[in-house]
Parts: sequence; structure tokens; C-alpha cells
Amino acid sequence: MIHFVFLLVCAVAIYLSCEWFVNAVEWLGERLNVGRMAVGTVLAAFGTALPESVVTLVAVTTGGTEEAKDIGIGAAMGGPLALATVAYGVTGAMLLLKRRRERAAVLATAGTPPSDSAVSPDAEEATGTEQDMKRLAKDQKWFLPIFIVKVALGLVAFAFKPALGLLFFTAYAVYFWREIRSSRAEEGDEDEELEPLRLQPKATSPATWAVVAQTLATLVVIFFAAHFFVKQLDVIGPMLGLSATVTALLLSPIATELPEIMNAVIWVRQGKTELALANVSGAMMIQATVPSGIGLLFTRWHFDAALLWSGLTTMAAITYLLLTMRAHRLTPRRLTVAAGFYVLFALGLIPILG
Repeated sequence: MIHFVFLLVCAVAIYLSCEWFVNAVEWLGERLNVGRMAVGTVLAAFGTALPESVVTLVAVTTGGTEEAKDIGIGAAMGGPLALATVAYGVTGAMLLLKRRRERAAVLATAGTPPSDSAVSPDAEEATGTEQDMKRLAKDQKWFLPIFIVKVALGLVAFAFKPALGLLFFTAYAVYFWREIRSSRAEEGDEDEELEPLRLQPKATSPATWAVVAQTLATLVVIFFAAHFFVKQLDVIGPMLGLSATVTALLLSPIATELPEIMNAVIWVRQGKTELALANVSGAMMIQATVPSGIGLLFTRWHFDAALLWSGLTTMAAITYLLLTMRAHRLTPRRLTVAAGFYVLFALGLIPILG
């Protein structure tokens, strides 16, 4: 029972820390003169994904056996899968819920009883503008070929494969530069009023040291709370009759990506859908490159059937999202469908692990 209590405490700690983190990172973007979308795709994504990359680095460099190092490979594959399916699905569900509540509130104000038929039309509106969809589609078009190469390298063996890890770092560096440049060019003239910094609630313009301090402090709390959350799952999984393998492949990836999911939930609640989606897509780019580069440099980077299945499921989810984004048909309902690919992954594991 105590592990379930700790699990709940960690989840609450992550959520509250993310509330402070998104507040601080928006001010950090303003201080660094970073465009609005880059706050999500670069700053927020980098902040929450960096601790996970450090954990992967520690796992692959200090693991005494190949099996121990394979944990790092699993993390490098599980992260993108959880983001492409669960994170996008949760974002879609939150959007759907938010729009239904707004519609119901409007109807209640007008004196009309809310009904499913009255609420659902608004829920079918596109998730963002055509320009927003083009930006998100660009991220997916960057992610998909990189991820395909990442999976392909797990199926072959050759002498200089470890050196290719450097190419993944280069790919992210190019993506980072492109995001900062395009974000400033497209959004440099926008001047949105930000909420007061939580650390200095009465200051119209908070001190830079306070912005940096709040950002770093919340990241530290998120880092330790998320990893303590994973440790509790490692204990709870067997208590529920789940094997260690199933816990590692199904539950741990969701737990490690919980900060990104919480960020998305908070930004949707605040009406900043573009930042929520940008945070997920930016985190996916980091997960597709940095942990992969580390894994290639320090492990044999060889995939078994379960890892290959996770890669195929991720590619299927991204292809689905990319097609709907390019057609400007990504509604909250269709975004929620992305979570179904994680269910598909779970069902596919049954014959693989059986």
C-alpha cells in the first residue's frame, strides 16, 4: 500500500512542479528572445528530456553487462513511443474535454440544456490553424526519417556503427538551430502578456535570476520525482502480476515521459494548445537523437523482437499524425486516437513475450 501512496505523491509533485516549470520557461523564452513555438519545441522539451538522456548515459556507460546496457536501449526506444502515442493522445483528450466544457458553458449561459449532439460539433474543429499544422508537420517530417534510420541500425551490425552516433547529435543541433531561427523570424513581433512569475508574483517583470532559479529548481524536483515514480512502478508491477519485462516496456516509458505529458495538460488548460503540441513534438526530436546517439556510441545497439515492434508502432503512429496534420484534419478526437497505437503495442507484446 505504501508504494501506491508514494506513486500518488510523486505524480502530484510532478504536476505541481510542471505548473511552476511552464510558468518559468515562458519567461525564460522572453529573456532569451526565443520565439513562442521554440519555447515548447526547444526550451521546455530540452529541459524535461535532458534528465532522461543523462540517465540513459549513466546506464550505458556504467552497466557492467550487456543486459544492463540494454536498459538504455529500451529507454531510447520507449520514450518516442510514449510521446507519439500516449502524450499526443492525452493532449487530444484534454482538448476534447476543454472544448466540451466551453461549449456546455456557452449553452448554459444561453439557457439551452447541453447535450451530446450540441457539444460534439465544436469538438470536431481543427486543433490549430493551418500554419500551426504546417509547423507540427515539419517536426514529424524531421522525426520520421531519423527514427527509421535509428530502427534500421538496430537490425544490422558493422564495424563503424558506433561512430554514427555522432550523426544523431548533429541532427539535433541542426533541428535546434532551425527552430530558434524560424521561431524568431515568424513570431518575433508577437508580444503576449505572460502570467507573473510564481517566484515573484508581484513583479511586472521578474528578475532574470528568479526566472533561472525557478526553472532549475523545478527541473530538479521533476527529475527526482519522475525517477522515484519509476522506482515505485518497478515494485508495483510485479505486485499486480506483471513481469519485469512488461513493466519496463509498458509502464516505465509512460512514467519517464510524465513531465512532458503534464506540461501538455497544463498548457491545454491555459488555452495554449500550440505550446502543448510543440512541447511533445520537440521532446520527440530529442528522444529520437540524443539517447540514440548515446546508445550507438556505448552499446551494441541490437534490437530484439519487442524493441523492433515498439519501433514499428511508433512509425505507424507518426505516419497517422503526419497525414492528418498535412491535410489540416487533426481534430482533438483524431489526436486522441493516437493513444490507441499504444494499446496496439501492448497487444502485440502478448505473442512476442508469450
